Amino acid sequence: MASKPPLDGVRVVDLSSTFMGPYCTLLLAQWGADVVKVEPPAGDVVRYIGDSRGTGMGPVFLNVNRGKRGVALDLKHAGAREVLERLVGGADVFVHNLRPAAARRLRITAEDVLGINPRAVYCALRGFGAGGPYADRPAYDDVIQAASGMAAVQGGPGGSAEYLRTAAADKTVGLMAAAAVLAALHGRQASGRGQVVEVPMLETMAGFMLLEQQGGWVFDPPAGPTGYARTESPHRRPYRTADGELAVMIYTDGQWRAFFEAIGRPALADDPRYRTIRERTEHIDELYALVGAELATRSTAAWQAELDARDIPATRVNSVSDLFEDPHLKATGFFERVDHPVAGPLRLARPAVSVGQAEVPLRPAPVLGEHTAEVLRELGLTGADIERLRGAGVLHADRPVTGRPGPADT
Repeated sequence: MASKPPLDGVRVVDLSSTFMGPYCTLLLAQWGADVVKVEPPAGDVVRYIGDSRGTGMGPVFLNVNRGKRGVALDLKHAGAREVLERLVGGADVFVHNLRPAAARRLRITAEDVLGINPRAVYCALRGFGAGGPYADRPAYDDVIQAASGMAAVQGGPGGSAEYLRTAAADKTVGLMAAAAVLAALHGRQASGRGQVVEVPMLETMAGFMLLEQQGGWVFDPPAGPTGYARTESPHRRPYRTADGELAVMIYTDGQWRAFFEAIGRPALADDPRYRTIRERTEHIDELYALVGAELATRSTAAWQAELDARDIPATRVNSVSDLFEDPHLKATGFFERVDHPVAGPLRLARPAVSVGQAEVPLRPAPVLGEHTAEVLRELGLTGADIERLRGAGVLHADRPVTGRPGPADT
């Protein structure tokens, strides 16, 4: 008999939008949770990023909201409270990424939610932690990359700050939130009581950055500068080969000895500058420059074979489009074809992390309001109740969008 996924039977009510919160709940869905995504009548703004077909099913939305059921509910409408309280009452986990003031206006603070359902795990993702002067500021990925030191580190010593060209803060904080929710569910199993999980972006990413970047400032008073010499080196980059680029990560004593042998200079392993990781770190720029000069002498394929034979980590540089033809990803069945009722045929990545033997087939990302009536019936509302709420403008039920909602829908 097939085993059940680890979060089978766990219901998540997800009021989050954009990237961070939806990435958290995507992970929970991948592990078997029933995630109910609650959107305003206009929909999550991410629906319309790259929405060249005008369906409200843009590529980012299709990726980050797989495996979820969609409910369209106007939480600003007075009549929405009845529906929201029913949703909260049946939830194991409640997730949102609203600022504290907005959560208070909508009456979805931890006190509000746990007052309705004392067993719920309440997860609030925020830009900045409570108690500080930034607590109610708005925040997006770029702001947090800057505030956490990430952008400055990307710019390099003395350079101008730069953002990573991906939503690194959003996705990292979403992942941390998913881990925290799992910890809270485990805690609830022992105590029987709900848990409050607060995940501030700045504090999360500051801790993430400091892990290796704090340097001498770990000590009080500081014993040296901040930073991590290896990642600061201007020579740390994919290396040019005779016909392309290759990423090589030589780290341990054994790997460096093997590399020096591969280039015909085994004596370098006993050079006082390179014998230990401490000495190599102090001379990292000249060492990486040496690697770059050597790699330029042979083809990518020749170096890949050489380094593979010596068990030195290396790979060619893939573009994003290269991923779809990567032989390893093809062999592991990483991509799957999914037919979406509105967006049409899709090619999507399978969940990379497996837990046990259970495979969770993920439903396509929902059309706006696709499961409103279905979910409300599960909560005990009748067809007449649903029609009454729809007529009052509280919710939109089973109404696929054919483009961005117009004034009549908002």
